[in-house]
Amino acid sequence: MPNAKLKNYLHLHLLIFIAGFTAILGELITIGSLALVWYRMAIAGILMFVYIKFIKLNIKTSRKAILQFSAAGVIIALHWITFFEAINQANVSIALAMFSSGAFFASFIEPIFFKRKILAYEIMFGVIVIIGIFLITSSGLGYVNGIILGLISALFSTLFAVINGRFIERYNATVISFYEFISGVLFLTVFILLTGGRFNTEFFTLSTSDWVYILILASVCTAYAFIGAVEVMRYISPFTVILSYNLEPVYGICIALVLFPEAEKMSPQFYIGAILIIGIVLMDAILKNHRLRKQKRHV
Repeated sequence: MPNAKLKNYLHLHLLIFIAGFTAILGELITIGSLALVWYRMAIAGILMFVYIKFIKLNIKTSRKAILQFSAAGVIIALHWITFFEAINQANVSIALAMFSSGAFFASFIEPIFFKRKILAYEIMFGVIVIIGIFLITSSGLGYVNGIILGLISALFSTLFAVINGRFIERYNATVISFYEFISGVLFLTVFILLTGGRFNTEFFTLSTSDWVYILILASVCTAYAFIGAVEVMRYISPFTVILSYNLEPVYGICIALVLFPEAEKMSPQFYIGAILIIGIVLMDAILKNHRLRKQKRHV
């Protein structure tokens, strides 16, 4: 079975690479963040519906559950909008470095949702993350708007992850995502119309390259990446998957440096700050796993 295990680990890191590549596509696509997320969620929702029909999955659930999924769908839509706008206002490296600060937000959000006390080491880690953000901010004063948007995006992402963590205890992951995609599209449609936007010929007239990148984003980086992540958890522990996904900013920043060397080249302070944040994210995951194993031994 070693070959099968290696195959699943390689698949996991392919999924992480794809996640990191999402930011690259955000840089390459020329349309606004609002329209981009609308297209992403609409196309991914359609593809997810086709997948549901193909596997004959029953998606019927309670009205209360649908409303809860809808709220989460709005949150993930806001996360993607602020994330892609952070890339537009700054660059891929800054957006991904700020995305890593989600672990800092999680240390305060998780105790509220799961009704546990805040751990001392989480506060210490939070302080180190703030130092990392300060180093990144001081090295990129021209990107303040992008940094703020990146932090807001990380907050929405963390909130979404914690809420989904509660959903997954009771509902099928594919059903959850399908309703989240649909509700996100509905929310964005209403928002676009209320703010004076129009779904006219101009809205649907995109360059060939934009269509190609959006289709890759919605199919490979959204629908496939989600289904693949669920599948890989059948063979690899959830902790390993979560820990490995913390490498997403590393992969993304490395790809950006190769593809956009001039735009993505940052000061040494930026990289010190980014390493601090990503290192703390990894350390936090390792300590949480150690604590969980210790609790199980005492049960």
